[in-house]
Amino acid sequence: MPGLPARVRGRVRVLVSAAIVALTCVTGNVAAAPSTFGPVIGSALLCRSALDNAYFHSYLTRFFGPSYKHEGGAYWFRLDATLWGAPVKEVMVSDDSSELVFIAAITDSKPDELEKALRLDAGTAFKAVDNSRYPLRKSVPGSTIAYANDKSKIYCAKYKPQRPAR
Repeated sequence: MPGLPARVRGRVRVLVSAAIVALTCVTGNVAAAPSTFGPVIGSALLCRSALDNAYFHSYLTRFFGPSYKHEGGAYWFRLDATLWGAPVKEVMVSDDSSELVFIAAITDSKPDELEKALRLDAGTAFKAVDNSRYPLRKSVPGSTIAYANDKSKIYCAKYKPQRPAR
């Protein structure tokens, strides 16, 4: 490509990128996570950053392609990432149909394993909210770890800010 004009090289790069995204969607392969995944998505899951579902939807679409389904008030993304040493295969971001804005992820670890990893890697402690066999675990900032069959779901959910009355 060095012999091509800059304008043509730029178009070729765009076409190659679009082809990769299209092949990823068709073949079902998932893209690897960018280096910003932990700070952006991990911080949001721990309720350490502002929750802006439009921003997270845009971020996930940019790096992983379009969501594979829109269900239960959320856009679902398949991906190949790791947070706190736990493999993450799905992330869900709320749509605007609810009074809540949220981001959630399914990890391949059990809740007690994820809780231990979060305490060690992120310095975030969680406490069980009851004495049931499968208790929810909550952190002080508001993040929650829940059982999802033999895996964990971690999420942060907050009420949308009230708009001032006119």
